[in-house]
Amino acid sequence: MNGVAGDRLVDGYSLVVFDLDGVIYLIDRPIPGAVEAVARLHAEGRSVAYATNNASRRSSEVADLLTGMGVPASPQEVLTSAAAAAELLRDRFPAGAPVLVVGAEALRAEVRAVGLTPVTRADESPVAVVQGYGPQVGWVDLAEAAVAVRGGATWIATNTDRTLPSARGPLPGNGSLVAALRHALDRAPDVVVGKPEPALFATAARRAGQGRTLVVGDRLDTDIEGARRAGLDSLLVLTGVSDVPELLAAPPRRRPTYVAKDLAGLFDPVAVVAVPGKPEAGGWSTTVTGGGLELRGEGSPLDALAVLCAAAWSADPTADVRAGTPQAQRALEALGLPA
Repeated sequence: MNGVAGDRLVDGYSLVVFDLDGVIYLIDRPIPGAVEAVARLHAEGRSVAYATNNASRRSSEVADLLTGMGVPASPQEVLTSAAAAAELLRDRFPAGAPVLVVGAEALRAEVRAVGLTPVTRADESPVAVVQGYGPQVGWVDLAEAAVAVRGGATWIATNTDRTLPSARGPLPGNGSLVAALRHALDRAPDVVVGKPEPALFATAARRAGQGRTLVVGDRLDTDIEGARRAGLDSLLVLTGVSDVPELLAAPPRRRPTYVAKDLAGLFDPVAVVAVPGKPEAGGWSTTVTGGGLELRGEGSPLDALAVLCAAAWSADPTADVRAGTPQAQRALEALGLPA
C-alpha cells in the first residue's frame, strides 16, 4: 500500500474530529460502517468530536440524533456553526441586543441562549443579521436581511456550503442563500463562522492538548480546506460530496493528507492512502500523453489514486485521465473516472 506504512492511521492521533453529513450520516440515516467505526474508537478509549456547518440543529439535538443512530455522543462533543456564531455575537454586542435571525429555529435558540434577542424584521433595529441554513428560508427572510444590512447591521453567515448532501444528490445549501443576498447587496458577509474558516477545528484541537488531531470530512471546500487552515492533518472519505475528479483538480489549499473510500480507512492500512503518492508505486505509473494522463500497470484502485494525485498535482490538475491497460481501466471505473 502507498503511504501509511502498515500502521493503522488512527494510531497516530489522539483526537478524531468528524464532519457529520456525508461522513457519519446522510440526512438521518447512518452511512454504512460509520456506527461501527465510531464504536471502535470509543472501545479503544480514543477521543472523538463532531464539527458541522449545519446550523439547523443545536449541539444537544445533534448529540441526540447521533445517539439515536447508535453513536453515543454528548453535546460537549458536538461543535456547530450555529453555536459558534451565537458566541461571536455574544462577544460583540451587549446583552439583550436584537439580532435578525435568518435560518432554522435551532439558530434562534442559540442566539437566545447567549442572552441576545432574536427578531425577524428589519424595523426592529437589529444590530446584526445572522444567516444559517433552514429549509423554510425564503424571499421574505432574505428581503428583511437585506434591509437590515443596508441599514448598518453586521452580517454574519454561519457557513457558506454551496450544497448539502441528500439521498437525491447535492441540494442548495446555506452558501447558495448567502450568495443570493450577497448578489443583492453587492458585498460579502462581514464574518463567516463555519468551515473552511478554521475556528471549529481549532476549538476541537485545543481539547486534544498536546496530542495530534485528525479531521475526517467528505468536502474538499469546507472540511479539508478548513483542516489545512487550522494546521491539521485530514482524511477525505468518498462517501459524501467530493469525488475523485474534484480531488484530482483540487488546488493546494484543498488537498487532504489521506484518502479512503470510507471510515474503514481509519483502521485498515490497505483501505487508505497518503496523497500525493510517488509517481510510480503500488504497481502503477502515469505518463503525460497528448495533454492528458495515462495510467498503466495493475494494483489497488486506491494506490492508483495516490499515483494519479502525484501526477495531476505536479502537472495539470484539469488533464483528462486515460487507461493504458485493462487493469487500469478497471481501476479508473472503480474510482468513478471515465476510462
